[in-house]
Amino acid sequence: MMDALGDTGHSRFLSPQMVKELRAINRSRFEGIGAEVSMKNGHVVIVAPMPDSPAIRAGLHSGDVILKVDGLDVAGLPLDQVVARISGRAGTEVTLTILDHQTGQTRDVRITRAKVTIHAVTWERLSDGSFADVHLASFDKGSSSELRKTLETIKHEHLRGIVLDLRNNPGGLLDEAVGIASEFVGTGTVVEVKNSAGKITRVPVEPHGVATNVPLVVLVNEGSASAAEIVAGALQDAQRGPLVGEKTFGTGTVLGEFPLDDGSALLLAVEEWLTPNGHLIWHKGIAPDEIVALAPNELPVFPGGGTRPGNDAQLARAVDLLKKQGPR
Repeated sequence: MMDALGDTGHSRFLSPQMVKELRAINRSRFEGIGAEVSMKNGHVVIVAPMPDSPAIRAGLHSGDVILKVDGLDVAGLPLDQVVARISGRAGTEVTLTILDHQTGQTRDVRITRAKVTIHAVTWERLSDGSFADVHLASFDKGSSSELRKTLETIKHEHLRGIVLDLRNNPGGLLDEAVGIASEFVGTGTVVEVKNSAGKITRVPVEPHGVATNVPLVVLVNEGSASAAEIVAGALQDAQRGPLVGEKTFGTGTVLGEFPLDDGSALLLAVEEWLTPNGHLIWHKGIAPDEIVALAPNELPVFPGGGTRPGNDAQLARAVDLLKKQGPR
């Protein structure tokens, strides 16, 4: 019934167990491999492996296709059944057969599930000490407040610019996206919301952002989805700072949750997101101002792992662009 809507990979049915898992993710703590997955073109695709998770340690990338779970061909299975097979208690193992979307090669990956904690905001000084590398891993409740505190610290330390890293961020709550974008943009619109009747509502920037004049470069990739695309689109349309990396995933609809009596739920796309300039996000994604791809065996380098821009071509390019920017 859900497939008949034509909103493949977004509107979906959640079993009671999946509803519980969704609640756990929204609390930024759960057990599993630590990867957001979606249905795309009839395949189960990894949207984003989460930082410091079993998935990213196993070398999984955004865009990789899951062909089998423990030897079972999952082609044609509903997403909830595939997720149920991948999920499990910490310490248990699962073997995924992966189709690498870059090389076209398949491989088996054995992953030990673990307790995964999502730290929404992490940051550190970059190697030359002049700039801050700020990574947003999700848009869970409280993320905007956490980011604001981080930006106030960065401002107090008189750093000259910020790399806002939205790579491998599968999104989250709309309100948090609005709050986060508003920290960098002084006025205007964050996102346009279009309902089924075609009516467009503009969501304005919230006042008193703390980093509206700080030089900025934004990093995105195929794992940047949903609320991450709202922020990327808002900053790009406001010409707040260049977007560097690869085209985003293309998730641009608002999901409304409709609980069912047995504890399951329907997630239905009830509205559509557009960037402030009216650009469609759904199935199109957001193209960066400057395309910089990582090598197939190269992973993004995030704060907390010893940030070395030379080992991350996208981060290195962001630093180069920051050095060319003056105060706003």
